[in-house]
Amino acid sequence: MTAYHADSSDVVDKEVLTWSRFGTAQEELAQQIADSGFHPEVLISIARGGMLLGGALTYSLGVKLTDAVNVEFYTDVNQTLPDPVLLAPMLDTASIKGKRILVVDDVADSGRTLALVLQLLSGYGAEVRSAVLYTKPGTVAHPDYQWKTVDRWIVFPWSAKPPVTAH
Repeated sequence: MTAYHADSSDVVDKEVLTWSRFGTAQEELAQQIADSGFHPEVLISIARGGMLLGGALTYSLGVKLTDAVNVEFYTDVNQTLPDPVLLAPMLDTASIKGKRILVVDDVADSGRTLALVLQLLSGYGAEVRSAVLYTKPGTVAHPDYQWKTVDRWIVFPWSAKPPVTAH
C-alpha cells in the first residue's frame, strides 16, 4: 500500500508547525499530562500522524510500552473517506486490558478517527485518555490534552514534503 501525501502548497491560510515548535509543543503537552496526575502505562499512537508525537511523549513521560493503531481517513487536503477505517496489523488487545492508556494523534480534526480508536480501546476495560497537538473547533471527540486549537489546514514538519524517490 502506497501512502498518500497531501500537497497543501496552494493553501494560503495554513498553520505551519516547524521541527523547533514541535519540540516545544510536545514538551508543553507532556507537562500538561504530568500535571494532571495521569500516569499512562501504555502509549498508543494513531498511525501515521500520531507516531512522531507518540515517540516523543514516551520519552518525555517515561512510558516504555508503546504501540500503534493504523487508521486511514484522509485522502487529500480537506478530503476524507466516508468513515475512518482500521487497517492491519491490529493491536494486541489482550495485553491492554485494565491498563492506563494514552492515545496520541497529531490532530483531532473531525475527531472521527480519535473517537473510533477511543471506543475500540475502552471496550477492552482500559482507562483511556487522549492527547493531540491540535484540535479543530468542530471535532466530535474532544481530547483530554491538547496543545493548540486552530481552524486551518495544518502542515506538519514530517509531511510537509512528498516522499523521497530514487534519483
